[in-house]
Amino acid sequence: MQKMLSHGAVAEDSWTVLQQPVEAIPAGDILVPLIYWLEHRAELSAQAGQVGVWLDSDEEVEALVNDLGELPLIALNFPKFVDGRSFSSARLLRDRYDYQGDIRAIGNVIQDQLYMLQRCGFTQFSLAPEVDLQAAAKSLSDFSDGYQTAADQAQPLFKRLR
Repeated sequence: MQKMLSHGAVAEDSWTVLQQPVEAIPAGDILVPLIYWLEHRAELSAQAGQVGVWLDSDEEVEALVNDLGELPLIALNFPKFVDGRSFSSARLLRDRYDYQGDIRAIGNVIQDQLYMLQRCGFTQFSLAPEVDLQAAAKSLSDFSDGYQTAADQAQPLFKRLR
């Protein structure tokens, strides 16, 4: 079973990420593409394992607003290093829609981004198999504090120092 970072620690990844076109639904916890979720929501609700949804960087989180309460995990894809739209999607999920479940970064995620991804509201990270997950977990605390507000800190530093 593949490993990932979850809430700052190395953990087993029990989720299977399905790609379009979805051929068959395996047993266990699954992450389905947004378009598949929208078309097959009712039958997926009867799935024995947990069901989460993954969005590509060009898909809008607003498509899931009515379903957020039943989704334990939303994964946001980073198709390439220079595409940062999923940072904004995570902030929308946390700040505008008050999503309380896990948000996972998938795709082309690099260790240097982890601290900022965490600040945007990500709680889980799927990294390439060659990445040292212990070192990656340490990079979540590369900086001791942030100046500005974020999903993980509601007050700016100047207000916290009073």
